[in-house]
Parts: sequence; structure tokens; C-alpha cells
Amino acid sequence: MFYRLRRSCFISLMFFGLLFSQLSNATPALFQVEKNGIKSHLFGTVHVGTADMQKLPKQVLKAIESSELIAVEVDLDSLSASQIQQISAPFMLLPEGTALADVMNPTHYQKLKHYLSTAGLSISRFHRHRPWAVMITLLQMEYKKLGFSEQYGIDKQVLTYSKKLRKKVIGLETLQQQLAMLSALEIQNEAMFEETFEHLDDINFYFLDLVNAWKAGDMNKLSQYYARSFDDSTYGKYSEQVMLVERNKQWLETLSALLRKQPTFIAVGALHLPEQHGLINLLKQAGFKVSKLN
Repeated sequence: MFYRLRRSCFISLMFFGLLFSQLSNATPALFQVEKNGIKSHLFGTVHVGTADMQKLPKQVLKAIESSELIAVEVDLDSLSASQIQQISAPFMLLPEGTALADVMNPTHYQKLKHYLSTAGLSISRFHRHRPWAVMITLLQMEYKKLGFSEQYGIDKQVLTYSKKLRKKVIGLETLQQQLAMLSALEIQNEAMFEETFEHLDDINFYFLDLVNAWKAGDMNKLSQYYARSFDDSTYGKYSEQVMLVERNKQWLETLSALLRKQPTFIAVGALHLPEQHGLINLLKQAGFKVSKLN
């Protein structure tokens, strides 16, 4: 699965977040972003967690409190469950008359059928779903096995606390844009499934190492995982471009204007921060001073 941190697994990891525990003892990296005397904050988040993760670090709470604007990837809290379903369906479902078996490699289809069967599910439930949407379901199933839920994710906690303080919240992209991004990965369906199935049994080892890196705010280790995941293959280059490079550049355009106007708290997936195309480097190139606070 994605904890093996090969390319396809890592893509899902970046989008849906890293798993971790015991947040109260963690010191995740928090960055200050400054220009013309206006101080903002950049925080790498994770999107799933456990019940014992319900308290954000004090320095993060203070950073939110000192901000006038909160910028997150997508403000899902502003959408109802029915709205999310209505928006998602056109992206996640195959065209009428097309079935999952029609668009998957037969070998991978049989592996998927076996995996779902062992989980007590029939593959017929997913006959209209696009392959990438089915892969996400596999990842969510693994989350659940490990006791994790999006309910306790850091993004959700940031949103909850911000709205409690009546802070203005904006999304750097819409749900439609995120779903379109995932849909763009369709041409790499087979590569994603191949690596996902190959590493389903490697969760615990790589999971713990990555978790510890996030807890310690170890950006060097996160950069190592990044480099290990996006290699020079066609798949590696394409997935990096779609999942990171293009999105980060788009976010930078929005953020550059916002950060010049008011103190802003930016909360995005942790692996959007490091490396050449990461937000830390892009903000520096745009003339902002970026410094790690812990």
C-alpha cells in the first residue's frame, strides 16, 4: 500500500495524508513566512488520525489565533454530505455502459477481486467506479484496519478551531479541482495498481518510519521519501507533475497575494512543503523569508 512509499502509494499518501499517533507529544514542523513585516505561518498537515490526536500543538493554536486568514487545500466543511456526493459522482463513475473490468488489466482485476473478497466485499459494488476511485477505497480500508479516521485528521482540527474563532477560511482549490487532478492520473492506472498490490503488506514498517519523521518535524527525512518516490521514470515524472508541481505553483499564485495583505495560516499536506518544487522553496523564490520555528 502507500506506506511502502513507492510512487503510486506515495501519491495517495500525499493527497490523503500521513498516518500518525500521539500528537500531544509531537513537534511537527511549523514555519514562519514573512514579508514587509507581515508574519504568516505554514504548517504541513496529515489528514487522518486517531481519537488520541484531538489536541493541536500549542504553537499551532497560537499561530492560528494570530492569523486573520486560514488557507487550506479544500474547505470541505463548507459543503454538505449531499453536495460532496453530487460533485464527486461525475468524476468517480465510469461512463454509462462501461464497467471496471473493461478498463483494468485482467490480472490486476483478479487481484482486486480477491482482495475485496477477503474483506467481505463483492467487486460488483465497484463495477461503475473508475480505477483510481477504487484504489482510494483500498487505502481507506487500510486506514480503518489500523484504527485511523479522517474525523481526527489535522486538517479537520485546523478548520474546527479556526471556525470556532470565527476566522475567515479559504480553500486553495475546489473539490472539483482535486477530483480533476485525480482523474488526470487515469493514464497511469496500471502502474498505481501494480505498486499498491505489491506493497499492501509493508504498511507497518514504512508507516512507523514516516510517522516518526513527521512527529519530529524531520524535513530531511520527508525529503528522502519524496526523492525515493518520484524517480526519473515516465510514471514518476508524470505523477510528480500532476500531484505536486502544478498544484504548488497554482497555490503560490494565490498565496503570494494573500500573504502581502494579512497574517495567514496555511495548512496543506506535509509533503507539499519540501524539495525543489515544494512551497518552502517556492515562497523563498517569491521573496518571502521562510524560517522553521521548531
